[in-house]
Amino acid sequence: MDFSLTPEQKMFRETVFRYGKEEIAPLCEDADLRGEFSPEIWEKLASFGILGLPFPEELGGSGADLVTCCLAGEALGHAGVDGGSLLAWGAHTYLCAHNIFDYGTEEQKRTYVPRLASGEWIGCMGLTEPGSGSDAASLRTTAVKKADRYVLNGSKTFITNAPVADVFVVFANVDRSRKHEGITAFIVEKGTKGLSTGSPFHKMGCRCSATSEVFFDDCEVPEENVLGGEGKGWLIALSGVEWDRCTLLSPMLGAALCNLDLCARYANERRQFNRPIRAFQAIQRRIADMKVFIEASRLAIYRVASAKDRGRMLNPLQAAVSKVYAGDRGFEMASESVQIFGGYGFMHEYPVERNFRDSKLAAIGGGTSDIMRMIVSRIMMM
Repeated sequence: MDFSLTPEQKMFRETVFRYGKEEIAPLCEDADLRGEFSPEIWEKLASFGILGLPFPEELGGSGADLVTCCLAGEALGHAGVDGGSLLAWGAHTYLCAHNIFDYGTEEQKRTYVPRLASGEWIGCMGLTEPGSGSDAASLRTTAVKKADRYVLNGSKTFITNAPVADVFVVFANVDRSRKHEGITAFIVEKGTKGLSTGSPFHKMGCRCSATSEVFFDDCEVPEENVLGGEGKGWLIALSGVEWDRCTLLSPMLGAALCNLDLCARYANERRQFNRPIRAFQAIQRRIADMKVFIEASRLAIYRVASAKDRGRMLNPLQAAVSKVYAGDRGFEMASESVQIFGGYGFMHEYPVERNFRDSKLAAIGGGTSDIMRMIVSRIMMM
């Protein structure tokens, strides 16, 4: 099993890292303080081609595989780009645009993917509801067929990019008696009558991603906007979330690398009792644990990405294993980074503070750690 990178991938990662550090990271502190989506950061991501990475050139992308996409997320996180901006990228590219690319008709692909790949349009995916988060199959948003269109009623919540989105990939139930087999995906455009969004939530972390509720009140969607066919929504949701579980974790891995760099430098510079704090075993242990976490997480994340690149469309066991480990342990490592900085780590001016807040989402978004453990145990006992 070979996870070594090609020279081209190594060069790509270094190029993305330099761009993120020089062009994007300096914008992140102010955007995080405001707690607002940053059009300037979005334009930086778009102009460098980050938003269109996995799509073919004829649709405005670069044709990158998933390993390369994860390298981009890792490099940007390592460069100090905030978790909110990278979360917005993931929701846009992988949960919205890539679902359309994977399951859309040729007309749907031509209509939506180029504009999403360029950043002209912003996308989101609406799955989670007030009463169905982890239990996504019990969603209550309905879609009733009337002549040549579907009428959607219901609501979604915690939808990343919703307040700024132009394109919504939405999941609704055409027949609740069929449970997950009745779930169908729809492409809904901003401005569609009956579609509205709530005010952006004020969040603890990932504050540069705009997140809100989405409402459907007799929202009429043309039949040609069904994505993948009626009743195929559950498969689309699973596939999209698995992409998300790789691409959500790779920026977090990058943030851990950023923290390690910061902590190692601080441990050399900070002096107590007439010597640098790197001399103390408590600091040495924390630094060592960070490195162990980074190496183990990298193997877990890229194992899933490599499998998908080799054609394994769904890999729920390994995806769940990597997410529960990297998500839970990543939060612990982010906390240890703050501890190394002491009182300074509690101050907003130091990136470890923001990385700590942002890291908590990895154990919640895209399936909580408890649900990941349930998936692992069910598969192991089948």
